[in-house]
Amino acid sequence: MALTEQVTTVLNDQINKELYSAYLYLTFADYYEDRGLKGFANWYEIQAKEEMDHAMAIRRYLLDNDFTPTMEAIAKPDKVFENDLQPLEAGLAHEEYVTSLIHHCYEVAHEQHDVRTMKFLDWFVSEQGEEETNARDMITNMKLFGCDPKGLYDLDREYQARVYTQMTALPL
Repeated sequence: MALTEQVTTVLNDQINKELYSAYLYLTFADYYEDRGLKGFANWYEIQAKEEMDHAMAIRRYLLDNDFTPTMEAIAKPDKVFENDLQPLEAGLAHEEYVTSLIHHCYEVAHEQHDVRTMKFLDWFVSEQGEEETNARDMITNMKLFGCDPKGLYDLDREYQARVYTQMTALPL
């Protein structure tokens, strides 16, 4: 069964949104790098790589289903931060937005009775739950420990230990 135009349109758009997410998270990493918080920068550099993986997984899914994606222009992030908590709050808001986008893709696939795409998107639905939890935890930790120099140092060291694991297969 070929993918419908409605499904390919939302998935192709989602590629762009995932690439924008990578751009956005790189600006968060740059903010923290400028502040000397290399662990927080590391966290968001890894987030950017994961967003690229998500875009590539969706691209591959489209290609494997006989649809050639169209790469669109990626918007320039325009966030400016005044303190170390703001990127974390912006990160949570963005993850909640991405969750709504993934849910929309799923709804379109459901309306089109596209069970294969719904199954493909199940992984992304679960992933977004994880992403929102991580973002909330980072905010909580910053509020609890980030005002204290030693606490901020410890958080930064914790986030510096995060290691990128490349997605090796499509999430099916």
